[in-house]
This record gives sequence, C-alpha cells and structure tokens, in this order.
Amino acid sequence: MNLTPLQKRAERKSRNKSLVDMNLVSLIDIFTILIFFLLSNSAEVEILPNTKAVKLPESTAEKTPRDTLVVVVNDKDIIVQGRRVASVADVMRAQDDLIAPLKAELDFQAGRQVIRLENAAQKNAITIMGDKDIPYQLLRKVMVTCARANYSDVAFAVRRKAET
Repeated sequence: MNLTPLQKRAERKSRNKSLVDMNLVSLIDIFTILIFFLLSNSAEVEILPNTKAVKLPESTAEKTPRDTLVVVVNDKDIIVQGRRVASVADVMRAQDDLIAPLKAELDFQAGRQVIRLENAAQKNAITIMGDKDIPYQLLRKVMVTCARANYSDVAFAVRRKAET
C-alpha cells in the first residue's frame, strides 16, 4: 500500500497521540493541601498507646497527656514502651517492693540520649497506664520502682468522663 507523505505523517501523528490528556497541576495542588492539612493537625494531638487489655479509670482531668515514657500495667503483664518486662503474677509473689526487670528497663530508657531539646525537660517524666482493676499493692510496687529509677514526675493515664 503506497501512502503519500501527507498520509504517512497523519498516520504517525494519530499513532503517537495519547488517548488521555490529564492535567496534573490540579492533582498536585490537591495533594499539597492535603499533606499540609495532615501535618499541621497531627502535631496538636498527643495519643497514648491504645491497649484493649487496659481499662483506664475515668476522671475529670483537664490536662492533655504529654509525650513521656509509658508503663502499661494490666492484669497479666507490665509493659514499657511496647516491650513486656515482667509478669504480674511474679511481681505479686515477690516480697520486695522493687521490680527488678522494670527497674532495669527504666534505667535503660533513662540512659538513652535525648535527641530533641524540647524533650529534655520530660526526661524524668513517666506515664503509668494502669488498668482500673489492678490491686493497689501492684500499683505501689510500680510507683516505688519508678521512683528508684529516678523518674520523679509520675502521671497516671485516665479516660475523660463524658460530660452530661
């Protein structure tokens, strides 16, 4: 089949023509606004670890939680920053108020270097997320261990009561 140069050119042009013509500038603008919105709003919210095994007591506390070292105490385990350090059964059987594995982990966490200067003031701060049904003796042992590990600023995580 003999095509004239004009027909060849028209065929080449139709073959190279894209089927979809999309304007990416609008999409880039939308994603930029979305990322800016997410980044600006994420800095205002402080979230404690969510563990379904811990039922926090209710309180009328108005202070928002700070970003500190978190010790989770439920009916089975004692967990520091997501790492299980001791069993509640073993701790309750022990006569001593000091929980050795917890103190070792707290000493390790205290020895870590502070990267951000604004977090230096919170180096001796700790938040205890204790289940509302744990015995006071266990809570006392955790608090004594925190004090012996030089964590002087102890806070308790609670759930805010619903206002009626």
